[in-house]
Amino acid sequence: MSVALGIGGLLTACGSDDGDAKSSNGGSAWSFKDDRGKTAKVGHTPKNIVAFISTAAALHDYGVACTGVFGPSKPVDGKPNPQAGDLDVGKLTSLGESWGQFNIEKYAGLKPDLLISNMFPPPALWFVPEEGAKKIESLAPTVGIKGARASLLEPLKRYTELAQSLGGDLRTEKVRAAKARFDKAERTLRKAAKANRGLKVLAMTGDADQMYVAVPDSYCDLNYFKDLGVEFVEGKKSDEWGFWEFLSWENADKYDADLIMIDNRTSAMPPKELAKKPTWALLPAVKAGQTVPWSMEERYSYAGYAPVLEQLAAAIEKSKRLT
Repeated sequence: MSVALGIGGLLTACGSDDGDAKSSNGGSAWSFKDDRGKTAKVGHTPKNIVAFISTAAALHDYGVACTGVFGPSKPVDGKPNPQAGDLDVGKLTSLGESWGQFNIEKYAGLKPDLLISNMFPPPALWFVPEEGAKKIESLAPTVGIKGARASLLEPLKRYTELAQSLGGDLRTEKVRAAKARFDKAERTLRKAAKANRGLKVLAMTGDADQMYVAVPDSYCDLNYFKDLGVEFVEGKKSDEWGFWEFLSWENADKYDADLIMIDNRTSAMPPKELAKKPTWALLPAVKAGQTVPWSMEERYSYAGYAPVLEQLAAAIEKSKRLT
């Protein structure tokens, strides 16, 4: 049995949230209980929505439009930013691209009804600067969706609930097709993992000074992939947040890995720069060409994650045990 809900069950679940999520296309009050246990309330269904870029992309997949975004949205090398999904970012107001950038005056000017972001982990809202949080949260209600230390299925479900409360339609052919593709991709990844038992996968990011090895249980996508049978190298927690093990580049070969997932965010060191690190180039998986992009901040929608599952399944199918 698939660990993901069928589309019929999903629609049923979204409509039975014990009053935590309510919406109306009329003038009725709107409320939503987020993953901090806080209930955001607005006197009408929110229209001027401002969201973290991948959050806006997820809502867009369900037909919910945002007015403004924050976080990396600019194209990369002429291609759409991997965190922007199918958004037309040129039509959205950006409040800032980088960590710590959030133009509060521009935000106030949008007259927001609601701000939405992910949390890694709760209660802080991702990319909402701590020093400006009180002012930002005084301008409009906020919603936070948990994106760490849980299965990917949880934020996927929560975003369908949130989108539906905001007037999104989960019954469209586009949404149903995305869910069907996700379910098929899930089966394909489970089959690939089973057929390639013993294949060790390492997820990482890097900068000029260090290589960071992911602690799989801290990331909802890696957590979920483990449930499907993917075997990960288990990084050891290096700080209180517990998401990474920090390694100097001299120690990049600490772990044996057959397949490496490389962070695809614009803030991460890209493969062409990683290639300049001598120890990186000597890693068996890198020498064998057994690497795959890691969409570690993919939008939480079935349309967003179906291709991710397909890509990982294909990489596992093509990879060989090297250690």
